[in-house]
Amino acid sequence: MNKTELVEAIAKESGLKKTEAEKALKAFIDTVGKALKKGDKVQLVGFGTFEVTKRAAREGRNPRTNEKMKIKASKAPKFKAGKALKDLVN
Repeated sequence: MNKTELVEAIAKESGLKKTEAEKALKAFIDTVGKALKKGDKVQLVGFGTFEVTKRAAREGRNPRTNEKMKIKASKAPKFKAGKALKDLVN
């Protein structure tokens, strides 16, 4: 399912117009992104939790040349599914 299909499904399920559903989806994505950027955790009971994890600096290898290289420390978004979502999928 891509973004367009998701917007259509949200519109159909909620009774909203497609433009309203797209605005709601964009607002959700923007809000979660801003919260993660601040270092906050976004927890949606029954669905899951969005959070930021820190990756330490490490040494890696260039697969093309097999040469050692340093990889900088970084932050990465992470999603952990909630129990209700896991049960729904299984």
